[in-house]
Amino acid sequence: MAIFLGIDPGSRVTGYGLVNAVGNRLEFVGCGRIKTSSESQPERLKTIFDGICSVIEEFSPQYAAVEEVFMGKNAASALKLGQARGSAMVGCLHHNLEVGEYSARMVKLAVVGSGSATKAQVQHMVKAILGIDDTLAEDASDGLAIAICHANTHASLIKIAGANRFSRKRFK
Repeated sequence: MAIFLGIDPGSRVTGYGLVNAVGNRLEFVGCGRIKTSSESQPERLKTIFDGICSVIEEFSPQYAAVEEVFMGKNAASALKLGQARGSAMVGCLHHNLEVGEYSARMVKLAVVGSGSATKAQVQHMVKAILGIDDTLAEDASDGLAIAICHANTHASLIKIAGANRFSRKRFK
């Protein structure tokens, strides 16, 4: 059993989701949103840091992952997003959690099977994978998708590392 925390950073709203990996199954643990007010940017970053720290203290995850910054047309928005991302990462590191990083395309590929999936498709698959009937906020759903991606990647790496015996025979 291992709890994975996924974080979808945002300067106004940061989504998070937690899943528990039990063997080959993933179980829903929790999700939510950290909302910042119209405070100054440094105060928003502190709110994100404090919120992530509270989530970690409440759920005690063993692993964490954050979505990478997508560089759009607005450099100022990308910079603010990068700062929010950094604040979330520091919150994880403050609690001695290593932080995985995934592009939005990688997360979509892991959850839906297509790197160009829509937000609605991601949300539908997150609910299906975790057996959730309730409506999820988009940010929280994205946090869960990141947690699912990290849990699956982690499981794959363990399987690869456990393959300690290799055959040099040729198969015909």
